[in-house]
Amino acid sequence: MMADTGMFELSGKVAVVTGGNGGIGRGIAIGLAKAGAKVAVLARNEQRNRDTLAELRRIGNPAMALKLDVSRRADLKPALDAVERELGPVDILVNNAAFAVLKGLLDHTEEDWDSVIETDLTSCFLLSKYAAQSMIPRRTGKIINVASVGGYKGTPIYPSYGVSKGGLLQLTRCLAIELAPHNIQVNSLAPGWTNTDMTDWIRNDPKYAAVKQEMITRTPIGRFAEPDEMAGAAVFLASAASNFVTGADIIVDGGFFIR
Repeated sequence: MMADTGMFELSGKVAVVTGGNGGIGRGIAIGLAKAGAKVAVLARNEQRNRDTLAELRRIGNPAMALKLDVSRRADLKPALDAVERELGPVDILVNNAAFAVLKGLLDHTEEDWDSVIETDLTSCFLLSKYAAQSMIPRRTGKIINVASVGGYKGTPIYPSYGVSKGGLLQLTRCLAIELAPHNIQVNSLAPGWTNTDMTDWIRNDPKYAAVKQEMITRTPIGRFAEPDEMAGAAVFLASAASNFVTGADIIVDGGFFIR
């Protein structure tokens, strides 16, 4: 008997992916499009936006890409409004845009701290608020916060990033409770170590060779993930298959977290 894959079908749904032009965000955007969604990529690099948009359009669904720096609060709601004008009401929001500052406490400046928290956490709060304002009247919606296993573990390498991702995990739980009566599910996807530009430092800088080996050794699968390996969990969380899942943290890390 063949499995019923219809519960994972996203045809007609509109998905927004911040930071969706590279790395994990791009993998998720492509995965959602292959499941049938109309995808809007909101990200800063225009050339990467164009490249990703071309790939999305090759899949065959309507798509768009909009230049957006999520740290600019005043631009967030207009960006979602632009998506709704072109593609329709937003059904799925993926808060993925993030970056890290590789400095410990003594070297971290106030500007470093503020920029990471603004991008990695505050933008997720605000975009979720604006998306929920659209979703609540329709009594449907999925919000997916891309956190990190770094949100559970302490580190001396990137404290502001770790705090932002830990905060995002807690934001997920808070929003899940508030929005559940409106039939909106809010969950987090927590990737492990993944081959992206953000992990270039640990993968290619000899200074971190021992740290890289430790991460691989602690991962039972024995390697870093590829960005598209996050797409399956994202499609699940975006689809009807997860209608009774909210406030959950889906960890996709090759087993890193169990050791």
